Amino acid sequence: MAYPNLQSFVQSLDQAGELVTINEPVSPHLQISEITDRLCKNDGKALLFTNNGTQFPVLINSMGSEKRMCMALGVQLLDDVAKKIEGLIAGLMTPRDTFFSKLSLLPTLAEVAAFMPGHKKGKGACQEVVMEKPDLTKLPVLTCWPADGGPFITLPVVHTRHPETGVRNVGMYRMQVFGPDKTGMHWHLHKNSAAHYREYKRLGLKMPVAVALGGDPVYTYSATAPLPENIDEYMLAGFLRKKKVELVKCLTSELEVPSDADFIIEGYVDPAEDLILEGPFGDHTGFYSLADYYPIFHVTCITHRKNAIYPTTIVGIPPQEDKWLGKATERIFLPLIKLSMLPEILDMVMPDEGVFHNIVLVKIRKTYPGQAQKVMNSMWGAGQMMFNKILVVTDADIDLNDSKAVAELICKQVHPIDDVLFNRGPVDVLDHSSNRFALGSKLGIDATLKLPGENSFIQLSKPNIDGISQKLIGHFCNISLVSKGFPILIIGLDKSKTNLRPNHQKLFDNGALDGINWVVYVDTEVVNIRISDIVWLVANNIDPLRDCFYALNENGQAAGPMAIDGSRKSLSFDNFKRQWPNVLVMDDSTINEVDAMWGKLGLGKLLASPSLNYKGLVKNDGAVAEG
Repeated sequence: MAYPNLQSFVQSLDQAGELVTINEPVSPHLQISEITDRLCKNDGKALLFTNNGTQFPVLINSMGSEKRMCMALGVQLLDDVAKKIEGLIAGLMTPRDTFFSKLSLLPTLAEVAAFMPGHKKGKGACQEVVMEKPDLTKLPVLTCWPADGGPFITLPVVHTRHPETGVRNVGMYRMQVFGPDKTGMHWHLHKNSAAHYREYKRLGLKMPVAVALGGDPVYTYSATAPLPENIDEYMLAGFLRKKKVELVKCLTSELEVPSDADFIIEGYVDPAEDLILEGPFGDHTGFYSLADYYPIFHVTCITHRKNAIYPTTIVGIPPQEDKWLGKATERIFLPLIKLSMLPEILDMVMPDEGVFHNIVLVKIRKTYPGQAQKVMNSMWGAGQMMFNKILVVTDADIDLNDSKAVAELICKQVHPIDDVLFNRGPVDVLDHSSNRFALGSKLGIDATLKLPGENSFIQLSKPNIDGISQKLIGHFCNISLVSKGFPILIIGLDKSKTNLRPNHQKLFDNGALDGINWVVYVDTEVVNIRISDIVWLVANNIDPLRDCFYALNENGQAAGPMAIDGSRKSLSFDNFKRQWPNVLVMDDSTINEVDAMWGKLGLGKLLASPSLNYKGLVKNDGAVAEG
């Protein structure tokens, strides 16, 4: 289904009972973020803030549920899109030997051609109003978290073109607002727009850039999609909306943008110019991404619809709205992985706790020894899967959405030494735990049933809870998983008082870890928080090759459970030389302000601030945690 504009989508949300319109005064500085965080953590509705100090309503959490994500893409189920893509690819890849069999391909080719974007002459609806003088401060740009470097545009659909080939890229990169006509452009090292920037720099040319906000929500999704290089994002958008995207030329450059967008921000980046210190920013990892240097985007023109709505989002400790953007990608791109690279893959899930790239679960149809390891290596070499940190491979009979079943499988079928694979490679630039920026290591876990030729793991003894508790006196421990039959022990550690590795060896030697397969070490304040939050923290905080280790037996060989150091790293105790970021929490004054206004917002019973659950994880008030 194609929405003719964002207003149409908002109307559909309202008619479906999926929208709350808030007419009370609410500030874009932290308050909208705090209200939205409470809704996101409680399966809340989309929000439209009409009284925010500007003339433009703010739409947020519009895709923050499976239902609303499906509405945005015009489907009943996300897997419906996957089936359509799978059928399309299969049709294109089927061998055709005869003239008539080749003719049968023509309808498919015609369908693909219909997805390509069209071009509108003259002006589009996005250009109904031209600001006399471009001024970003007239837009309700959110400051999301207390230590953010300033307000950030968080749903920008950024358009660039390669200076020589003319190939378009449409991506999503946050933009910190530094003034009425200047922002940062947070182009990650590995992204296509960053590659375009490097080419303009090589040629000594200024780089035209255009940013769209709003329009059909499918544009926002398509800008986040991990498409193969040189595949036009608007072809995907046309496929998803079943109608080609209509593009219109910008007023100050040759770039083209969706004619039905709400806002268009035109300008340029000058590669010869010094970079600007951008950030910090409360990111989707649940931590601040710290300040760093990025290109400056100079705004030359801002246009908008007469009835423009400003779309935005916040990210932070999961779950947030971006969970459902990730879920859409998980389902939509599964057929591409299966058909183009790994036909043995049956399903793939990216759990919330893994913030997309940290944890990926894959199930396969296993037919030969070593196949799980083959899948791991293949996936780590494929597109944005190169950023994955922890990859678990299971057999075909497991429900990857059943976290308990996956945990049981890992406990039953994974030898913590024989069935793990370590590798090195690129990591996401937001990964704060690697010793080097954007370069770290990966952990593969083979949870498949072992075939002849592979080592079969048999748990020789069950953990003795009373014995473990007795031998761990003096340690902060969480034995809740052990008590439920999972041989996973969580131990809190104060590194200022205890050296982790010698302590682990001592626990192994005195039998405290008998029957345990996995020992997870965390900071003492973490040991008794929710297990899902521990998984989120540990996945963020480890570099596997550095932080996963074993005790040694009497023969000097690796033995016993795998130890995982999921604690915060520092220069003092870990010789960690990068800055370590703080966890995202809202400041007390904003929490109190929102509590006081809640009864007037029309959002029902007061929802407590999620930040209250995480205050103990924060080391100070800034973006950088103390060592």
